[in-house]
Amino acid sequence: MITNERVTEVLKEAGVLLEGHFLLTSGRHSNKYLQCANIFRNTKYSEELCAALAEKYKDDDIQLIIGPAMGAVQMAYEVSRNFGCENFFTERDENGKMQLRRGFSIKPGQRVLVVEDVVTTGGSVREVVEYIQQNGGVVAGVGSIVDRTGGNIDFGVPFKAVYSVDVQSWYKDECPLCKEGKIELVKPGSRKIK
Repeated sequence: MITNERVTEVLKEAGVLLEGHFLLTSGRHSNKYLQCANIFRNTKYSEELCAALAEKYKDDDIQLIIGPAMGAVQMAYEVSRNFGCENFFTERDENGKMQLRRGFSIKPGQRVLVVEDVVTTGGSVREVVEYIQQNGGVVAGVGSIVDRTGGNIDFGVPFKAVYSVDVQSWYKDECPLCKEGKIELVKPGSRKIK
């Protein structure tokens, strides 16, 4: 079983856990940012962290791994290696809804683990969970490498993370870092600001 100290060490070494002044996708500001895509730049990080997540579900008869594109495509693959099962990813259709494409399909009653690299609001994960349930699958659980809610999220199924942290954030007019004016505001990530 991986220790919290080891996970923190890996996240820092991989360039995932960043400190500074960040503009989040929500429009809020934070002094910490987790760039989870960096986990998958090197297999020595992804293999260790995804194995740690798989360990948490080893007794749950997992038969399929599904992750939402783009962030969890590589993760679904890496986690599935630990179970010796298939892995799929969902994509947004022309109407913006998550679905399986490319001939991927869920067998009735198939036990599915939904994976996501980082959970913040859980929006994409909820869509995937709903899609699986509507298409005959059984969601055995949700797993993430990073839970940015500090354990304060409920998907209606078991949720387990390798690393859980409650990242503090503020609205622009409440941001202590803006008031200090010493650290430049940086917009990391890949999504547009709301």
